[in-house]
Amino acid sequence: MENVNDLGAAGEKRRPWNKGKLIGAKPPLRPKHVWSIRTRLLLEGRKRDLALFNLAIDSKLRGCDVVSIRVEDVAPRGCALDRQKKTGRPVKFELSDLTRQALEDYLQLTGQKPGEHCFADDALGDA
Repeated sequence: MENVNDLGAAGEKRRPWNKGKLIGAKPPLRPKHVWSIRTRLLLEGRKRDLALFNLAIDSKLRGCDVVSIRVEDVAPRGCALDRQKKTGRPVKFELSDLTRQALEDYLQLTGQKPGEHCFADDALGDA
């Protein structure tokens, strides 16, 4: 914590950390931003991040709900079913072909089986 003496001889006030920054609700991503993020993740070979990003875009779920999705929720079917933490209601949504392919590539890379979380932190180990 700063001391009163550390503020300076002229009595300068500390500048707030959020002065001049955009606070509050952020504008949604535009389609061109979504495609540029997808392309960058694909080119860098970041399969987990690409699968997470695509799933989040398709489902419109909160981050905590996306990472809690299990393998059997998404792998065998063309749609996914998840139960939201906040509301407790089941949510059904369609997976696009890009998302389905990204999830398949990621699950094949990690070798995960039904019953496991898709995006567990230790799924890839050091890879």
